[in-house]
Parts: sequence; structure tokens; C-alpha cells
Amino acid sequence: MNADAARLRWRCRRGMRELDQLLGWWLETHYLQADNVEKAAFSTLLEEQDPLLWDWLSGRGAPQNPGVRRIIDEIRNRDRV
Repeated sequence: MNADAARLRWRCRRGMRELDQLLGWWLETHYLQADNVEKAAFSTLLEEQDPLLWDWLSGRGAPQNPGVRRIIDEIRNRDRV
């Protein structure tokens, strides 16, 4: 994991274990292969407050930003093949 990813790992640590796991999953499985636009969207996503992130990840809302929305959708659909 490079230095940017290591910083993001720390930023994925939230006040809720479920958020830690979900955000960490995307970081571990997608971040290194992501292009710069996706990496920027993930960084933007991490700027949001925990309650809003939880609403998005639990399907009670959706982000306006299309890049962030795509990451949220990937996390929500992680178990689907």
C-alpha cells in the first residue's frame, strides 16, 4: 500500500465499525487499481459525516456527486456477483 492509501486507511477509521469495514473494503479491493478520478471521488466521500455516509450505504439516500455515487453503489453491491 502506498503512502496515499495508508493515509486513506486512517481516514476510513470512523466512529462506527460498519463504516470502517465498508470503506476499508473499497480501499483494499479497488483503490490501487482506481484511476485518478475514482481516487479523488473516494477522498471526497471520506469528507462526509458518518450519519450521511451510513444513510447512503444503507440505501436511505444517494450522493449528488456521480463519482461518489458509483463508489457507494460498488460498496452496497459488493456481495452480488
